[in-house]
Amino acid sequence: MEQVSRLAFQNGDSIQFIGAKLTVFVGSRIITLLRDDNPKIAWPNHWDLPGGGRENSESPFDSVARETMEEVNLKLKPTDLLCARAYHSRGHDRWFFVARLSEDRAAPMQLGDEGQQIKMMTPDDYLTHPKAIPNFQKRMADWIAGL
Repeated sequence: MEQVSRLAFQNGDSIQFIGAKLTVFVGSRIITLLRDDNPKIAWPNHWDLPGGGRENSESPFDSVARETMEEVNLKLKPTDLLCARAYHSRGHDRWFFVARLSEDRAAPMQLGDEGQQIKMMTPDDYLTHPKAIPNFQKRMADWIAGL
């Protein structure tokens, strides 16, 4: 967990960000979600990663952990994290996490109220998928490259 910044666990007004996303490895595959096919949302009908917007004064980790529970019914622990990094774009910080869960810990996975389906993909499949969200492809590629 040495790559995980302490900022990932700070909440309140001490850290400003608007959302957090997570690449979850289960074995050699990652958890992806097919977004709803609704033209009123960003990236409709595209492959997404767990995560979303910050609520109240959540820390980046609390935000991504809550969203992961809501979207795929998985409980994250800080010790699951391999990496946490803030990205600044369009005037705001957004956090990107990488975690690893065992098959047993991932067993209760099920789709929440948002999205059409869950699909396990290899990282290469996600990085080359024409319907994967480009920002998250880039962030995953950065992590793989050790950036």
